[in-house]
Amino acid sequence: MYKSIIRSILFLFDPEKVHYFTFSLIRILCKIPLISNLFRSLYQVQDKKLERTLFGITFKNPVGLAAGFDKNAVLYNELANFGFGFIEIGTITPKGQEGNPKKRLFRLKDDQGIINRMGFNNEGLEVAIQQLKKNKGSVIIGGNIGKNTETLPENYTADYLECLKGLHPYVDYFVLNVSCPNVGSHAKLNDKAYLVELISACQKLNNRQEKQKPILLKIAPDLNNLQLDEIIELVAETKIDGVIASNTSTNRDNLKVSKKRLQEIGNGGVSGQPIKDKSTKVIQYLADNSNKSFPIIGVGGIHSEKDALEKIKAGADLVQIYTGFIYEGPGLIKKINKAILSIL
Repeated sequence: MYKSIIRSILFLFDPEKVHYFTFSLIRILCKIPLISNLFRSLYQVQDKKLERTLFGITFKNPVGLAAGFDKNAVLYNELANFGFGFIEIGTITPKGQEGNPKKRLFRLKDDQGIINRMGFNNEGLEVAIQQLKKNKGSVIIGGNIGKNTETLPENYTADYLECLKGLHPYVDYFVLNVSCPNVGSHAKLNDKAYLVELISACQKLNNRQEKQKPILLKIAPDLNNLQLDEIIELVAETKIDGVIASNTSTNRDNLKVSKKRLQEIGNGGVSGQPIKDKSTKVIQYLADNSNKSFPIIGVGGIHSEKDALEKIKAGADLVQIYTGFIYEGPGLIKKINKAILSIL
């Protein structure tokens, strides 16, 4: 029903407007008595065999929602009804910012993908904190954090630290987003020496808190083997808790969409099916060449249970969906969890 009717209607309209319309619709529906219970009965899979314990956290199942969907932490309680084992909010920056000019979100229907250049649009740290205070405790929450666009290079670390300190009481783990192609000063955020500095500063602040929270690094799918070797070295050197592989891609090879249409769209990161294999190869390389010495969350192009199982077989401990959630609907979470149970 979702793909044949609901998606067909939603895809007639501007993607960003549809995103906010869908948010409002889910919030309204979940306020109606018994609707949340109905969603849970339709989409949740309750089975202890699905539980995964990583970096001190027990996830009730290994299927999460990637950052970028619930940027301002406004819908995580309602989204938990659809069966997610964890939900990542953000990317949160210290100050609210509008992001890049619209239009900045584009569907690639033939490719089952999306191009976005949102630019960390969010309402800022204080708004996220107020929203997270409404947490009903029904799902693990990750806090994806970044820097403001206008922040000077010498103050990048301060932005991450401000977000980490502010969100610390309200999220279960953190993700340092240093790989989004839609923000400036990409080079510094991918420099190994700077990453050591950033991670170390975040860990130092984390260790001063009453309870430490795991910190993960989100990397790009476009890294070559030498760069991936640096990531493995970085994890070993800093002892960061894990890696999320991967973010959106700047590569546009082998897309079905016309070159003319791509020129009309302009710059932005590609997500969805076009980056499925690229993301899986990154996971496989990290797992094989580190002797699986750290946890990996696999994300990128998961549109079916087969796609998710490929990521897990490659070395992912958990998986996240985003574009697949948009194209396939909430039934995808249940399908993946049932497929995982079937192979246990």
